[in-house]
Amino acid sequence: MSPVWAMDANATREINHLLDFSARSGCQFVRNGTVYGAKEATDHLRMKLGKVGERVKTADDFIEHIASQSYLSGTPYSVRCPGANEQATKAWLSTELRRLRAAQP
Repeated sequence: MSPVWAMDANATREINHLLDFSARSGCQFVRNGTVYGAKEATDHLRMKLGKVGERVKTADDFIEHIASQSYLSGTPYSVRCPGANEQATKAWLSTELRRLRAAQP
Protein backbone atom coordinates (compact mmCIF):
# COMPACT_ATOMS: atom_id res chain seq x y z
CA MET A 1 0.00 0.00 0.00
CA SER A 2 1.39 3.39 -1.00
CA PRO A 3 1.75 6.18 1.54
CA VAL A 4 -0.60 9.13 1.21
CA TRP A 5 1.25 12.21 -0.03
CA ALA A 6 0.04 15.43 -1.60
CA MET A 7 0.73 14.29 -5.14
CA ASP A 8 -1.10 12.68 -8.01
CA ALA A 9 -1.12 8.97 -8.76
CA ASN A 10 1.59 9.25 -11.42
CA ALA A 11 4.01 11.00 -9.06
CA THR A 12 3.31 8.40 -6.38
CA ARG A 13 3.96 5.61 -8.90
CA GLU A 14 7.23 7.20 -10.05
CA ILE A 15 8.50 7.77 -6.50
CA ASN A 16 7.58 4.25 -5.46
CA HIS A 17 9.46 2.98 -8.52
CA LEU A 18 12.56 4.99 -7.54
CA LEU A 19 12.40 3.68 -3.97
CA ASP A 20 12.02 0.09 -5.19
CA PHE A 21 14.84 0.63 -7.71
CA SER A 22 17.08 1.90 -4.92
CA ALA A 23 16.19 -0.93 -2.54
CA ARG A 24 16.85 -3.63 -5.16
CA SER A 25 19.97 -2.03 -6.62
CA GLY A 26 22.61 -3.88 -4.63
CA CYS A 27 24.48 -0.58 -4.46
CA GLN A 28 26.07 1.10 -1.49
CA PHE A 29 25.04 4.63 -0.56
CA VAL A 30 27.29 7.25 0.98
CA ARG A 31 25.60 9.70 3.34
CA ASN A 32 27.70 12.17 5.32
CA GLY A 33 30.80 10.00 4.84
CA THR A 34 29.19 6.77 6.06
CA VAL A 35 28.42 3.88 3.72
CA TYR A 36 24.98 2.23 3.93
CA GLY A 37 23.44 -0.75 2.21
CA ALA A 38 20.61 -0.34 -0.28
CA LYS A 39 17.83 -1.28 2.14
CA GLU A 40 19.06 0.98 4.93
CA ALA A 41 19.54 3.90 2.54
CA THR A 42 16.08 3.40 1.03
CA ASP A 43 14.52 3.23 4.48
CA HIS A 44 16.18 6.58 5.23
CA LEU A 45 14.71 8.11 2.06
CA ARG A 46 11.25 6.78 2.98
CA MET A 47 11.60 8.32 6.44
CA LYS A 48 12.60 11.68 4.97
CA LEU A 49 9.71 11.53 2.51
CA GLY A 50 7.29 10.80 5.33
CA LYS A 51 8.45 13.92 7.15
CA VAL A 52 8.00 16.38 4.28
CA GLY A 53 4.39 15.53 3.45
CA GLU A 54 2.84 18.06 1.10
CA ARG A 55 6.09 19.64 -0.04
CA VAL A 56 6.81 16.81 -2.49
CA LYS A 57 4.51 16.94 -5.50
CA THR A 58 6.57 15.15 -8.18
CA ALA A 59 9.29 12.56 -8.55
CA ASP A 60 11.60 15.39 -9.58
CA ASP A 61 10.83 17.10 -6.23
CA PHE A 62 11.61 13.82 -4.47
CA ILE A 63 15.00 13.58 -6.15
CA GLU A 64 15.85 17.25 -5.63
CA HIS A 65 14.63 17.71 -2.06
CA ILE A 66 14.81 14.24 -0.48
CA ALA A 67 17.27 11.98 -2.26
CA SER A 68 20.09 14.30 -3.30
CA GLN A 69 21.68 15.57 -0.12
CA SER A 70 21.64 15.65 3.64
CA TYR A 71 19.08 18.04 5.04
CA LEU A 72 21.29 18.75 8.05
CA SER A 73 24.75 19.08 6.50
CA GLY A 74 23.90 19.86 2.87
CA THR A 75 26.42 17.21 1.80
CA PRO A 76 25.40 15.48 -1.44
CA TYR A 77 24.61 11.77 -1.29
CA SER A 78 26.44 9.40 -3.62
CA VAL A 79 25.99 5.83 -4.75
CA ARG A 80 28.51 3.04 -5.44
CA CYS A 81 27.16 0.33 -7.71
CA PRO A 82 29.04 -2.82 -8.71
CA GLY A 83 31.00 -2.31 -11.92
CA ALA A 84 30.39 1.46 -12.04
CA ASN A 85 32.08 4.60 -10.78
CA GLU A 86 30.69 6.33 -7.71
CA GLN A 87 28.22 9.01 -8.71
CA ALA A 88 25.86 11.52 -7.20
CA THR A 89 22.60 9.93 -6.10
CA LYS A 90 20.78 12.81 -7.79
CA ALA A 91 22.24 11.88 -11.19
CA TRP A 92 21.70 8.15 -10.61
CA LEU A 93 18.03 8.53 -9.72
CA SER A 94 17.43 11.15 -12.42
CA THR A 95 18.77 8.71 -15.02
CA GLU A 96 16.40 6.00 -13.76
CA LEU A 97 13.46 8.42 -13.78
CA ARG A 98 14.22 9.39 -17.40
CA ARG A 99 14.43 5.70 -18.32
CA LEU A 100 11.08 5.01 -16.62
CA ARG A 101 9.38 7.92 -18.37
CA ALA A 102 10.81 6.97 -21.76
CA ALA A 103 9.39 3.45 -21.36
CA GLN A 104 5.86 4.81 -20.80
CA PRO A 105 3.46 4.62 -23.74
